[in-house]
Amino acid sequence: MPAKLLPVMSAETDLLPLRPMTADDIEAVMQVEQAAFPYPWTQGIFMDCLKHGYSGWVYEQDGQICGYAMMMFVLDEMHLLNICVRPLDQGKRLGSRLLGTLERIARGAKAETCFLEVRQSNFQAIRLYLNAGFNEVGVRKGYYPAAVGREDAIVMAKTLLWVL
Repeated sequence: MPAKLLPVMSAETDLLPLRPMTADDIEAVMQVEQAAFPYPWTQGIFMDCLKHGYSGWVYEQDGQICGYAMMMFVLDEMHLLNICVRPLDQGKRLGSRLLGTLERIARGAKAETCFLEVRQSNFQAIRLYLNAGFNEVGVRKGYYPAAVGREDAIVMAKTLLWVL
């Protein structure tokens, strides 16, 4: 019996069809945010980001928001403020595909570097970022709220190079 050929996933075919986040999405985004994070962003934070022109994106399947992100651009830098995949959809490569799609958007906006902060205890996210080519560049002491006191954030960065 011949071996099955698996489809080759290129950078182009691995991109997700994202659309810009709007104020009408915030209620559904909040449901995912609250299910995914012990200390979720508030509705007001999302609304303020949109109001101030930050770059918000959502990924939908069957009319349901499965993932989203919020980015801020400053000069030639992109700062990934929030990225989330609905817990039901985690472990299906959506996080890495979402991140790759956001990097493509950032390159289109002429960003040369992407920065982000991640909880030092969020091993799943740290693994995602390391696998995507991010490097640790610093630590922000007491950056995140925690059950007891505050938790440090690892600052990570990636140079956004064009792949020819």
